[in-house]
Amino acid sequence: MKKYNHQTNKGAVQDDKENILNRDFKADTINQKWCTDITYIHLLKKGWTYLASVIDLCSRKIIGYAYGTSMTAELALEAVKNACLNVKSTDGIILHSDLESQYTSQLFESHLSNAEIQHSFSRKGDSYDNACIESFHSVLKKEEIYLHTYQDLKEARRAIFEYIESWYNRKSIHSAIDYITPQQKDNMELKKSGLVFQLLSNVLT
Repeated sequence: MKKYNHQTNKGAVQDDKENILNRDFKADTINQKWCTDITYIHLLKKGWTYLASVIDLCSRKIIGYAYGTSMTAELALEAVKNACLNVKSTDGIILHSDLESQYTSQLFESHLSNAEIQHSFSRKGDSYDNACIESFHSVLKKEEIYLHTYQDLKEARRAIFEYIESWYNRKSIHSAIDYITPQQKDNMELKKSGLVFQLLSNVLT
């Protein structure tokens, strides 16, 4: 496996970057706290490619991801936009990321601001601040990426899709969510929120 030479963000960190999450990886419900990060995948024909993922800390479900040939702010933002597709309101969601340039870009920050998503940042060089999404990418590589050789983008994209949608979200159990799958936890939370809405409607009427 070809070794990736990661170039860390050497720029100055602005004073307004706050670690809101502060390693509190517990969430009372879905769409309350999300974490995001970018990892690398090597192809024989294309060289390095990049996967941006978003995980919900309540369900531990991968709710959005984007895959491409460039590690850009656009790729990072596409993953977040995909995570928002099935969310009625993003107001108040905490999205945690590292301080890499993709996540501190004006493009990325402007979108979060318009969506009223609170942006939380890891401390510089501290991977433990974003441990949940780092753990997912590590498991993805051990269970899928390192076991196969991908010729091109299409082949890798299909493998990533099948791993996330068919295995990780729907069949892989997690101790952090009482040994059920992310999709089962997500369904439980959706059902719970539906019941709460129904009870509130009954009270108001």
